[in-house]
Amino acid sequence: METLQYKLQKFDPGVVVLDSGHRVMSMNFLAQKILGNILGNPIGRDVLQLHPEKSRAKIELLLRDGDGQCPAESPPPMTMIINIPDRVLLIKVTKLGDGSGAFSTCMMFYDLTDITTREHDDTGDDGKHKQLVKIPVVVRNRVILISLSDVAHMQAVGHYTNIFTSDQKHFCNLSLSDLELRLNPEQFMRVHRSHIISLHHVHSVERENEQYHVVLDTGDRAVVPRQQGAARSGEGIFRADLSINRPGAPAAA
Repeated sequence: METLQYKLQKFDPGVVVLDSGHRVMSMNFLAQKILGNILGNPIGRDVLQLHPEKSRAKIELLLRDGDGQCPAESPPPMTMIINIPDRVLLIKVTKLGDGSGAFSTCMMFYDLTDITTREHDDTGDDGKHKQLVKIPVVVRNRVILISLSDVAHMQAVGHYTNIFTSDQKHFCNLSLSDLELRLNPEQFMRVHRSHIISLHHVHSVERENEQYHVVLDTGDRAVVPRQQGAARSGEGIFRADLSINRPGAPAAA
């Protein structure tokens, strides 16, 4: 794992100041460059309009944190990963006050895209999202970058995801669907609506009735639901995927 502290010291943060109605009052050049490329001039607009609909609930949670409280008494700024088109941002929010009871909001973000993603291997398809090479997770109020090679499986928890390594569970603010779009399909497989597994960590596949149980080298198990008619036809393909992608497996004929 790798901490962000040193890397972020070399980053210029994006800064956005909101009024009490969460409309954009001002921002620095970096924020204008990133947010302005999405939906045009953001000044005077509700900040929620600058994010995809599926991310707005997370932004609203950030903005509600500490509403109406004195900044000195509010909890520390909350950290959250937000996924906007082709960007992965680390966002922190805090309240600003002038002593009269009037508050505004300061949003500061770091663009993690270059240190967490790479261009898709298939350069002929410009429509594909950049692939993740590291996943940002929250550990004791810090953000840590986990290499994908260390990830055994992922489990959806509402709009968020639990990331499992060989010996730990981590919380990630990205949804399982957001992660799936940016994972290498030769390394990861979504076996259930709430589970993605790393094929490199598969130890065995067991079949019980019309279901597969994938046993990982961590000892964890994931159920692969299949309809009766699809079970037989899918068995060979599923096992082929595992044999091709597991480390040290013989090459497919």
